[in-house]
Amino acid sequence: MKLRGGWLLALGALAVVTPYAGAHFRLLEPQGWLVENNLGDPQKLGPCGGTSADVGTPTNAVARLKGGQMLHIKLQETIFHPGHYRVAMAVNSRDELPPDPDVKTRDTDKGPWSVSSPIASQPNIPVLADGLFVHTTRQTSPFETDVQLPNISCDKCTLQIIEFMAEHGYNHPGGYFYHHCAVLQITADPAKPIDAHWPSAAH
Repeated sequence: MKLRGGWLLALGALAVVTPYAGAHFRLLEPQGWLVENNLGDPQKLGPCGGTSADVGTPTNAVARLKGGQMLHIKLQETIFHPGHYRVAMAVNSRDELPPDPDVKTRDTDKGPWSVSSPIASQPNIPVLADGLFVHTTRQTSPFETDVQLPNISCDKCTLQIIEFMAEHGYNHPGGYFYHHCAVLQITADPAKPIDAHWPSAAH
């Protein structure tokens, strides 16, 4: 599969062979928009979780934040698979979220097997961060980082976090990815310039 120019391959030389099992993760901070079980399910369906059979139960949680501040993200991988994470944000509609990235695969007797997926070296809107928590071994402690929010206002921005799984078979309907989202209410900081490159919130 052709990969986009200017992007880096994550885990391109990965030689880890693991049993076929779906990786899972829980979104601990901010609180996700769906009720999650101890594995983080339901999380297969893009762009924001659920499955074809279980759309999930909304938490109605809204994180209230100031524009331009650092947002703390905390994840717990509950079933290991090598891979990495990407964070994106939509202002008005989840249709603004980017598609799941391309995946390079290899053929096996079980069908296509994921090898790598490109990481944006300089993420563009609406991606806030890419290539987070690249790992090839099981992690027992949570993954944590801070991501800077744009200085904008929106009542219901959607924060999306996806996990790419390497060394994994195609996992319908999520492909080689798992998905979680959170709802953010952001109020622009009047002491800072507005990030005009981001879409304006519809009223």
